[in-house]
Amino acid sequence: MTDTAHALGASRTLWELIDRRATLTPDRPVLIQDDRRLTFGELRDGCERVAAGLYGMGVRPGTVVAWQLPTRIETVLLTGALARIGAVQSPVIPFYRDREVGFAVRESKAEFLAVPGEWRGFDHTAMAGRLGARGVFEAYDTLPADDPSVLPPPPAEGTSVRWIYWTSGTTSDPKGVLHTDRSLIAGGSCLAHALRLTPEDVGSIAFPFAHIGGADYLVMLLLYGFPAVLFEKFALPDALETYRKHGVTTAGGSTAFYSMFLAEQRRRPGEPVVPTLRLLAGGGAAKPPELYHAVVREMGVQLTHGYGMTEVPMITMGSPDDTAENLATTEGRPPEGMEIRIVDGEVRLRGEAVCQGYLDPDQTAAVFDTDGFLITGDLGHLTPSGHLVLTGRLKDVIIRKGENISAKEIEDLLHEHPGVGDVAVIGLPDADRGERVCAVIEQPPAAPPLTLAAVTAYLRGTGLATHKLPEQLERVEALPRNETLRKVLKYKLRERFGAGAGADGG
Repeated sequence: MTDTAHALGASRTLWELIDRRATLTPDRPVLIQDDRRLTFGELRDGCERVAAGLYGMGVRPGTVVAWQLPTRIETVLLTGALARIGAVQSPVIPFYRDREVGFAVRESKAEFLAVPGEWRGFDHTAMAGRLGARGVFEAYDTLPADDPSVLPPPPAEGTSVRWIYWTSGTTSDPKGVLHTDRSLIAGGSCLAHALRLTPEDVGSIAFPFAHIGGADYLVMLLLYGFPAVLFEKFALPDALETYRKHGVTTAGGSTAFYSMFLAEQRRRPGEPVVPTLRLLAGGGAAKPPELYHAVVREMGVQLTHGYGMTEVPMITMGSPDDTAENLATTEGRPPEGMEIRIVDGEVRLRGEAVCQGYLDPDQTAAVFDTDGFLITGDLGHLTPSGHLVLTGRLKDVIIRKGENISAKEIEDLLHEHPGVGDVAVIGLPDADRGERVCAVIEQPPAAPPLTLAAVTAYLRGTGLATHKLPEQLERVEALPRNETLRKVLKYKLRERFGAGAGADGG
């Protein structure tokens, strides 16, 4: 990490980091979207004007503001404005629907909810009305603005909880994860330090900015003073023209992104899909070693992969100067200040990037051990060089394209279907998605055979988010169970169906 980036990383708050970077390089670009460019100076000034507009609406330090917005310049401005006020912000992934959004708004006690209006065929404002949310306002391309002179001083410390992120984990309902400005700055600093980026790089944010990775990436831009291209909607090959136009040098997000870029490369061997691209990086899902080798060999770029979660946005990260063996088979090393302890094969964490716990105090008490280490539920070990190797998970959670999906939530909904006697939902390895969602069902006697189309239609009707829908359906006479408590043995199902989709799979 450069001396400047190291000094900026000591910022107490996100707003202080925004302000200090704007003072250093006010005219350098930070956000690029379509034909729009925003400099660091314009980011700071715009955030202050929006903060004044929000203040006029009644947003004060400590006010909880939920927002469900796509990856846009306006979304980043809103984030910075809330940080300037010292409000508590609760980002919600934009493709979540009534169940998840309603839970997040209720549990966080949000006094305001920012939505994009009608976006990609779905009316978010109407949903907010159905949910009875308070303080609903649309923030897609127009934000409230006023004279910043009305604002109180910015927050002076960064250790108060000002962020509530949401993760499904292993339970049906999401968990509200509590973060501070300092924990997010620490996570972003880890990412920036590992990737060895420079002010000459051009990054990209092709994933939902509402994901905790959005804050991670913003911190990295502020530390190193380089821009990122924002993608409101990401699909290949359509996005390639934008990558080329802006000379993107680093891209990625998760295993699914690597696979998509590799597939495009294979359609045009010998011709770089993005000539300026030198690095793919990400995390959030398992990375097969063969995928690493294929990307390096066929695309001619480096690939670095890391390990993070909503509770700890960046734990370890591969570095471009690691060996090929470590980049292919490990999750990288932790930065200075991140302690990893392996207890009975389980990974535990302590450090500034670790969250403060959950909205539910009982959940918080259960996730920290007596030494203050976060119990991850992930299994792994450290190599002699300090690299982390993950070997499995204790948590029954499926990670599809970097997003956590609760198996129990889907199982609970399917149990209500009259054609389902019993069900187990599992994650199966998938080269494109990291994992795919597979529902394995027992049906009552004489019940008509269920199809994947029928199951997904039913789940859509319950309001389940699209990205959680099963992509594979398997019917069995009886789910495998142990002989004591008759618990379903999901590992047997993974062994049986993990090779590929079944006759009714997708």
